[in-house]
Amino acid sequence: MPLARCWGAGGKGWWMPGPSHRQWDALVAGHPHGHLLQTSNWAALKARFGWERQLVTSADGGNLAAGAQILYRWLPSKRVPGRLFSIAYVPKGPVVHWDDPAQVRSILERMTANAREHRAVFLRIEPNLLDSEMPALEASLVDAGFRAANRSIQPRRTMLIDITGSEEDALKRMKPKTRYNIRLAARRGIVVRAGTECDLPVFCQLIRATGERNAFGVHSSAYYRAAFDLFSPGGNVRLLVAEYEGRPLAALMVFALGEMAYYLYGASSNRERHRMPAYLLQWEAIRWARVRKCTHYDLWGIPDEDKETLEAGFSHRSDGLWGVYRFKRGFGGRAIRWASAFDRVLIPPLYSLFRKAGN
Repeated sequence: MPLARCWGAGGKGWWMPGPSHRQWDALVAGHPHGHLLQTSNWAALKARFGWERQLVTSADGGNLAAGAQILYRWLPSKRVPGRLFSIAYVPKGPVVHWDDPAQVRSILERMTANAREHRAVFLRIEPNLLDSEMPALEASLVDAGFRAANRSIQPRRTMLIDITGSEEDALKRMKPKTRYNIRLAARRGIVVRAGTECDLPVFCQLIRATGERNAFGVHSSAYYRAAFDLFSPGGNVRLLVAEYEGRPLAALMVFALGEMAYYLYGASSNRERHRMPAYLLQWEAIRWARVRKCTHYDLWGIPDEDKETLEAGFSHRSDGLWGVYRFKRGFGGRAIRWASAFDRVLIPPLYSLFRKAGN
């Protein structure tokens, strides 16, 4: 195993073998503030598309206790060949017990030191915390030199579905119209099946069409293939395809880690929409998550508005994420808002340029 600088109680440090990918992922999966975007497979996915991974960890009594997976992207320079400056990003991390000030301080210091070593202009973190939890914790971030970022990378607001209990319990939590559409899709001949690697071209074709129809950006086909290839061996991803008479109409990728499932990528055709394929497709994804012993299902992204605005606007607005909110709200989740991103500025003049550019 690689060597890593780890810190014990009281800030005393020692050299010890760094954690393996399996050890790190076990910590993330079982931690109350762990997240899919802090797993080794996520880092491996981003590494295929221009990012580098650094793992900073902390030990307590020789056992892995906390840490952060930092992603670096090196900035191109026209004047200086090679890598001159980078940006550092910790998606949905660090993985720490936020009620342990010594642990938080230790990890933030280690992350900052690592970012300096990589000549980062700034270090951006997106804690896996609810926005309502931040007032009690923001002072510790400010004391460590962090400030509120211009924007977050991941969606601030989402719908989180409780999928515990029986299938009937999960269905009862949904809006009546959504339950009706799930059953209607089955009556109208929609069949949902598990996809394989051979279905990835169809999935990518559908997601490109969805992006064009709804005016949002999508990843390359290579990106979705890499995500499927990396998460499949551990059974942490499921590709589902909804068909009518053998013709694919909709597809999605759902991921799972610990007790949480994440609906990250979905797509649908304009054909046969009256058969409601997306509803049955989403229900089958929820059923898969339940088999995986997940307790919650994250629908990943709705308009960043308060509850009153969401309920007042969903029936007539279709811009931005409003169309998907109208669909997602029917599955009976609760709208939650995640904590904002925070930056540790390391090279102020360059950071100012980033801020002016809206980053």
